[in-house]
Amino acid sequence: MKKFTYEARDQATGKVVKSSLQAESESSAARLLVKQGFVPLSIKEQIGDGGIFSRLNGRITTKDKVVFTRQLATLIGAGLPLSQSLHTVMEQTDNKQLQTVVQEIASNVEGGRSLSESFAKHPKVFNEVFISLISAGELSGTLDESLQRVANQQEKDAATVSKIRGALTYPLIVLVVIFGVMAFMLFTVVPQVETLYADLDKELPFLTAVMVAVASFLATYWWLAIIIIGAGVYFLIQYLNTESGIKFKDNFKLNVPVFGGMFRKLYMARFARTGQTLLSTGVSMLDMLKITGRAVNNTVIQKSIERATEKVQGGKALSTALEPEDSITPLVPQMIKIGEQSGRIDEMMGKVAQVYEDELDEQIRTISTSIEPILMVVLAVVAGGMVGAILLPIYSLVNGINI
Repeated sequence: MKKFTYEARDQATGKVVKSSLQAESESSAARLLVKQGFVPLSIKEQIGDGGIFSRLNGRITTKDKVVFTRQLATLIGAGLPLSQSLHTVMEQTDNKQLQTVVQEIASNVEGGRSLSESFAKHPKVFNEVFISLISAGELSGTLDESLQRVANQQEKDAATVSKIRGALTYPLIVLVVIFGVMAFMLFTVVPQVETLYADLDKELPFLTAVMVAVASFLATYWWLAIIIIGAGVYFLIQYLNTESGIKFKDNFKLNVPVFGGMFRKLYMARFARTGQTLLSTGVSMLDMLKITGRAVNNTVIQKSIERATEKVQGGKALSTALEPEDSITPLVPQMIKIGEQSGRIDEMMGKVAQVYEDELDEQIRTISTSIEPILMVVLAVVAGGMVGAILLPIYSLVNGINI
């Protein structure tokens, strides 16, 4: 499929519309526009996707997708045809990149494809959970309800991730301040201390001499330091993108002090919330497990879910299959077991998700409150240590002169 930009006149309103669509050829694009009620004025094939800046500027955020999903659900629930609903939502969104994606989806739908198949052509925008829920809604005839569930799922997941990022932001800011203080002392105060000792023909104390050496090296070979740090960051990123690196990163998240429990609750809440949404829409148990395993976004948890899936496929109950897995917290199989006995697994998974989301909120508040004084102490120790290493030798010099 090729991408074309076009200018066409709407036969109903007489307005000139500029947008883009996907088609096999220019003539196919023209036929598609005529079918939609437009008179083509110009059609040009679009070469390339624009520069890096335009792609970043037009990034589709979770908020954009939530608003789009809710608007589409409302229009479909009101009885509007799917194609008309897509075009209406496309006109209401301000995000140019999302407009292009929705236009392509509308073109595919009008070309005879299902909505889920049309969404599946854009995996970078719509994930597997999104597509599975749409597919289930199409099969059950409850597309508007499925779209609302998708929007709720996206909002809850985005809110939880945002809270964790907020909890991690403050420590990072303090670390930047600590390094800023160290750099300021090294490049402004330490050279003056060295000059003072040189003028008095005195030998620098060991700690001060080390700081002077570091400051001199960074001042002279700053470019080498940048290369070393840049190369280290580059190779670290490359390693973290490998299979072993991803496994290390995911293990680290689950076991890192203080934040490990927080990440574990995030993944359990995500697993339970996604599972509840899929099951309540009519997705089968095995498909739900396969999708949630990937949706959790942690390979350690994913492996546990995959092992449980094999056991469920072999005839075991889900609660029994999840119980031996160390990465799955005990509450999950316990609540699922109650759901199996009552026939409401989706409802119990929703309760599990709510429990962990509430606990996560409380833990984030606790960490945010307790980490501030700890970081202030660290900042005071670092800054005080550097000031002491600089001022104490000066006091020694002054005392030596007085004597």
